[in-house]
Amino acid sequence: MTHIPLSLYIHIPWCIRKCPYCDFNSHNAPQGLPEKAYIQALLTDLASELPHIWGRRLESIFIGGGTPSLFSAESIDALLNGIRALLPFRPNIEVTMEANPGTFEQDKFRGFREAGINRLSVGIQSFNQQHLQALGRVHNREEALRAADIARTAGFNNFNLDLMFGLPQQTLEEAMQDLQQAVELQPTHLSWYQLTLEPNTLFYKQPPSLPDDDLTAEMQFSGQQFIKSSCYDQYEVSAYARPGFQCRHNRNYWEFGDYVAIGAGAHGKITHPVEASVIRYHKYRQPAEYMQQAIQGKARSGEQVLTPADLSFEFMLNALRLREGFAPSLFTERTGLSVQHLQAGLDQAAQRGLLDFNGELIRPTETGWQFLNEVIQLFLED
Repeated sequence: MTHIPLSLYIHIPWCIRKCPYCDFNSHNAPQGLPEKAYIQALLTDLASELPHIWGRRLESIFIGGGTPSLFSAESIDALLNGIRALLPFRPNIEVTMEANPGTFEQDKFRGFREAGINRLSVGIQSFNQQHLQALGRVHNREEALRAADIARTAGFNNFNLDLMFGLPQQTLEEAMQDLQQAVELQPTHLSWYQLTLEPNTLFYKQPPSLPDDDLTAEMQFSGQQFIKSSCYDQYEVSAYARPGFQCRHNRNYWEFGDYVAIGAGAHGKITHPVEASVIRYHKYRQPAEYMQQAIQGKARSGEQVLTPADLSFEFMLNALRLREGFAPSLFTERTGLSVQHLQAGLDQAAQRGLLDFNGELIRPTETGWQFLNEVIQLFLED
């Protein structure tokens, strides 16, 4: 296997309040966040992962949650300094932090920028006050609008706005108003995706009234046309960027790169070239248990060596999300397998008009793009 990019994912699991649609590993924040103890646990956790990644440099860092922006700028500074002491960074490394509008304060975000965060991903979801309330968000419309100004004034010239469509009782006009408002704020990146009812969420147990499939499809089509006309390129299923501002961290996931993961419930993937194996692992989910185990260097709660069938399916699950497709050589570089492992699925997909494969690129056709889940299933071995 040739050089495989390495990223770092850091999970901070606390929120002001858990949203009813959220299936991430997030927990209501206690009165006093154990910031120092958690940062120490993260750094000890990372130190225990170093034997698996000796000699490699980080291409990107993503601090997700939860709501990482609940932490102080001093804590984030201590975290990034600790990481620098353990792992070398590539020049111009991308360092993203998720943030919610309800936690935006000018001085705090200037501190995040000074600590080394150079990209923000802001969880707006909607600018409509009624929809924000239905989604259980802790911020209001004014805070959402102000967040972009605070980010820019704090020195962030690269930030993503997260938006959803297909919200409870949402009309086509309201979905388009959200997008128009987002574009007016001039983010460098947009994440725009449909609300889905995930198991283990309040919305799944008590489903709200959502727009029907026809209306949702109309929202998606109209929204994509508007985003394209606003000079954002769709480069992935739900990701749109201005030229030069694609999310490098997420591209590494979709291109089946490696990522070391630290934090409660975090999931990682590491390639071991000598053993010619790819391992997925996850960390203890409950924050208190995670901290206890991490300090002992035992934060992994489980791991799995991927079989050739696993590798083929997981690679396609990720890479087929890329709008421009991918070269067959990427499959071999990232899995160590011959592209012959994909041949049966490629043939079926091509016969059904779902994939184009011209020898240089594999990518979904327009029909395949509309039925991407069906395309991916063709690569799942029985």
